[in-house]
Amino acid sequence: MGSKMPGLVSLSYFLGVPFLLVLLGAALLHWRQTPARNKIPRAQKRREKALQQMEALAQRLRQQEPDLDPKPILELPLLTLAQKLQDEELSLESVLCSYLEQALRVHKEVNCLTDFLEECEEQLQRLKKLKKNERGPLYGIPVSLKDTFDCMGHDSTCGLAQFLEKPAAKDGIIVQILKAQGAIPFVKTNVAQTLFSFDCSNPIYGQTLNPLNLQKTSGGSSGGEGALLAGRGSILGFGTDTGGSIRIPASFCGICGLKPTGFRLSYSGIASAVKGKKSVTTMAGPMALDVESLVLSLKVLLSEDMHQLDPTVPPIPFREEVYFSKRLLRIGYYESDGFTQPSPSMVRAVRLTTGLLQDAGHEVIPFSIPQIEYAMQHLYKGGLNADGGATLLEKLEGDLVDPCMKGTVTLLRLPDLLKCLLARILKHTNPRLSKTLEELRGVGTPKKLWEQHSKVEKYQHEFIAKWRSLDLDVLLAPALDPAFYISYPAKASASLPLG
Repeated sequence: MGSKMPGLVSLSYFLGVPFLLVLLGAALLHWRQTPARNKIPRAQKRREKALQQMEALAQRLRQQEPDLDPKPILELPLLTLAQKLQDEELSLESVLCSYLEQALRVHKEVNCLTDFLEECEEQLQRLKKLKKNERGPLYGIPVSLKDTFDCMGHDSTCGLAQFLEKPAAKDGIIVQILKAQGAIPFVKTNVAQTLFSFDCSNPIYGQTLNPLNLQKTSGGSSGGEGALLAGRGSILGFGTDTGGSIRIPASFCGICGLKPTGFRLSYSGIASAVKGKKSVTTMAGPMALDVESLVLSLKVLLSEDMHQLDPTVPPIPFREEVYFSKRLLRIGYYESDGFTQPSPSMVRAVRLTTGLLQDAGHEVIPFSIPQIEYAMQHLYKGGLNADGGATLLEKLEGDLVDPCMKGTVTLLRLPDLLKCLLARILKHTNPRLSKTLEELRGVGTPKKLWEQHSKVEKYQHEFIAKWRSLDLDVLLAPALDPAFYISYPAKASASLPLG
C-alpha cells in the first residue's frame, strides 16, 4: 500500500496541474471582463436616468400646451412640417413635445433609444431668438442620431464597453451643421455591437425589435434609427453604412435610407470600432420616411459649411438640375448578384420596378456583377479583415460578446494554423467558408496590404469600365428583405454585410 502512494501522489499532481491552469485561465478571463461588467450596469442606469429626463421635458412642454394633439403633427411629411414651423403655424414646443412622447412610446415597445440629448431644450430656446431671415431649412425639426455620432458630453459606444464613459469633447461636424441649420437633435439610437452585423443588439442596451413585427430584428447596424423612424418617433435620422448598415434597416423597417458616394459627407466626429478600412468606404447618410426628406437633408448638409469645417470634403453642392431632370435614363438591373440568392419577394420587386420604369419610358438593361465571388470573398471580406481581425478583437477585449457577434468572434480568435487547417478540410465540402477562413488570417505585411489595395483599385476600374460600356445612369439591385427573425442574422454569414 505504501509503495503505491508516491505513484498516486504523482498522478494526482499531474492531473491537478491542468485543473489549476484551467481555474487560473477562468479567473484571468473573469478579471479581464470585470471592467466591462462594471461599466455596463452604470451605462444602463445612465440611460434610465436620461429617459426619465426626456419624459420630464415632454411633461413640461405638454403643460405649456395641454390641448396639444400630436397625431396631426406626427402625420405631416418633413417638407410640410418644416414649412409650417417657418410660417409659425406650429410652435417649436408642440413639435418637439409630440416627437418626445412618440419616441418614448416606440422605445418602450422596441428598445431603440440609447441616450436623450438634454441639450435639445437649449437648442430650442436658441432657435426661438432667431429672426425669420436667420432660420435654417431645418428650423425646429427634431432629429435622431445613430449612437456613433459624437454629441458633446455623451458617449458614442458602438455597442462596446470599452467606449463607455468617454464622452465626446465636442459635436461631430454633421451634428454641428444640423444644429446650425435649425435642427434639434434629441435622441441617440441603438446599434449592433462593433457595427459588424446586420442585427441590432449589444450587451449594453440589448436587442432592438422591429416595430412592424416584434418577432423580427430592425436590421443593423443602424437598426435603432430604422425602428424609431418606422414607429414615427422621429421624422429625420442619420446612420452610417459600410456594407448595408443604413440600407438594410431601411429595407427591414419599410423606410428610406441613403448611403452617399464615398467622402461626399464628413465622417469627422463619428465613432467606429475599426477605422482605416480601404476596400469599402464607410459613409454617414440620412434615413427618413420618404425620398423628399432625404433630398432636403442632403441639400442642407452639402453646403459651404461642410467644406469649411472639413476641408477633406469636396465643395460640391447638391445638384438640383440632376435631381429634377426629366431626361429618360438607362437603368441597369439584376435579380441576383450571383453570390447571394435574393428572396422571391425581392425578385418580384425588381421585376415590378423594371416594368414600371419601362412603362415610364426608361430603358432597362440586364447587368451582371463582374467576378462576384472574388470581389466578395477576397476584396470585401479580405479587405475588412486585412489585419486578421486584430483591431476588432482588441476593441472587444474584456467585453461581453453579443450573440450577434459570437460566430464572427469565434472564427477570428482561432489560431492562424487552425484557420489554415480548417480551410483545407472544408475546401470541397464548404468552399465559401473555406475562403472566409483564409481571408480571416489577414493580409499580413505592409507589402501585401499595398497589394490588396492595388487589387481593389483594379477591380474598381473593371467595374466602371463595364458600367460605361453599357452607358448606364443607375443600377437597380434587390434589397436584403424581408426582415429576419431575432438571432437569424448571425446565422446568415454568407450574406453578411458590415458597418
